[in-house]
Amino acid sequence: EPPDTPKDFSCHTRDMKRITCTWKEGETYLYGQNLPRYTLSKTSSQKTALCKASCSKQCSCSWDIGQQWIWNVTVTVENPLGKRNATDVFDVNHRMYPTAPFQVWEDCTDTEITLHWNYENNEIELFCQTEVLQPDGKVELHNSSMADSKCVTVRGLQPYTEYTARVRCGAAKYFWRWSEWSQPLTTRTKEGTPSGKLDMWRKIKPVRGGRNVTLFWKQTPSFQANGKIISYEVTWEKIEDGSKPESISLSSVYNSTRIFIDNHSYRISIMAKNNVNFSLPSVLIISRATNNSRSIFSTEELKEGQVKGTDDGIFISWELRSIYDSYIVDWCNFPSLQPCDLQWKRFGPNTSSAVISSAAFVPGVRYKFSIYGSVANRASLLEKKIGYLKELPPHLDPIVRKVDLTYNSVTLYWDSYFTNESEPGFVRGYHVYVSPMQGNCNLKGSIKHILSDEPDLCKYTIENPEEKRYTVKHLMPNTKYKIVVKAFTDGGETPIVNFRYIDTPSNSNMLYFVFLLVIVPTLVAAICHWKMEWVKECCCPVIPSPNKSKVLSFKEFKIDSEKVLKINDCLPDMLAMDSNAEAQKL
Repeated sequence: EPPDTPKDFSCHTRDMKRITCTWKEGETYLYGQNLPRYTLSKTSSQKTALCKASCSKQCSCSWDIGQQWIWNVTVTVENPLGKRNATDVFDVNHRMYPTAPFQVWEDCTDTEITLHWNYENNEIELFCQTEVLQPDGKVELHNSSMADSKCVTVRGLQPYTEYTARVRCGAAKYFWRWSEWSQPLTTRTKEGTPSGKLDMWRKIKPVRGGRNVTLFWKQTPSFQANGKIISYEVTWEKIEDGSKPESISLSSVYNSTRIFIDNHSYRISIMAKNNVNFSLPSVLIISRATNNSRSIFSTEELKEGQVKGTDDGIFISWELRSIYDSYIVDWCNFPSLQPCDLQWKRFGPNTSSAVISSAAFVPGVRYKFSIYGSVANRASLLEKKIGYLKELPPHLDPIVRKVDLTYNSVTLYWDSYFTNESEPGFVRGYHVYVSPMQGNCNLKGSIKHILSDEPDLCKYTIENPEEKRYTVKHLMPNTKYKIVVKAFTDGGETPIVNFRYIDTPSNSNMLYFVFLLVIVPTLVAAICHWKMEWVKECCCPVIPSPNKSKVLSFKEFKIDSEKVLKINDCLPDMLAMDSNAEAQKL
């Protein structure tokens, strides 16, 4: 292809002694002796070349300025297929492109950095700019306060903080473009007095003659060490009698210590120290120990409430009290460790809930939380909570101690489920599973529970974790069943195994009914058949006994035990005389 017009063609000077022109080379797909040839000359006299061009990443050509300041130059590119050119007209004074500053060094205080540098051509008046890279990745630009200055002061920096800076310059009178950046310089400001306060908390344990107070502290986002912390100063003193304070100094590697105090009120403070000074003190007030005070060492009267885990942590809420200016929640990341690694978090006076999260929280571990209200650096225990990030099934099943059987029911008795801190969840109740040994279960009042490779079970749910007995009804007599009791949590229950096998007895009431319905009538019929004549005489005599007649039921007509019929009360159809002797007797 024929050559393209040279792109980005421009000329500049770095020292006011030589001019350099640059441009980008185009692709012609020609090689060897057919490569494009470049000629740079004055536009008014293109036969005389000013310099010989060289091309690598880009093409350039340089020559001495001499006494000429206004230039009109043309670059011509040609190959066998064609020719193109580009022209640049410029004043050398307006095309100053300085070299990068060098020998950059600094002077520091705790909040300022003054950068110094040199550059090659001191005869040229330059204006410089400094770039400062902050620790958070932000970039700030600072310009020199005056032209030809070889230093700049950057203020408002953080003490004992690392910064990276670099410098570039441009012509002060006729600015055209910035130089390249200098080599970056990394420096650290000097130490300053620590700002802010440490966050301090405590755990109190009553002992003979007083209390052991374990103090914990940590740096908060608002605390700035402004240097290297070399020690912590802990001081405590009685509030009542103003006795002489006691103090200890601890190495910076520690974040807790234990002190002993008696039962009086104490003021405890802690300060961080670096090579310059101490931080402001962080203060706690430990109230006087009394038998009825609700303090950190008198917590038995508070009932532990249950809390639940979420995807982000463990959700905790508490009741707001207007008298407190802040709230503190503390807990242990590893409850099984002794002493535990106490953690705490502070909240404002209008906060009544929080999600406590920690990378140390794992499912199946019970965590205890204590909630305190604080006013004037005095803290009081308000509430206690326990909960899990995620509950898991119980470790063990209830132990069934007694089984009472009838022909159609079974009553199970089990021990109270032993719950302690090692349990992986709160027991919410029990499930009773029943099934006959042959076939599926479909007992009235139950829910069908389907197993993958086993016959269906009947499931009964007991939602009271304090319950210790349950009766399964509607069983079949003289049948073999398998039965098991399972405790469950919000995390489920253990696999349904370890069945107990029972055999229901025969139905004795049914046998008694059969006896009454079949045996007794059969026995009576046999006796009646055996004593037929006697039965006939008793039940259906040929001549009925007058004493058994309903007609002879008049109570007022009796002679001894015999009933008497008055003839005039009866209108007989016929009168027969049995014998004269009998008639005479009557």
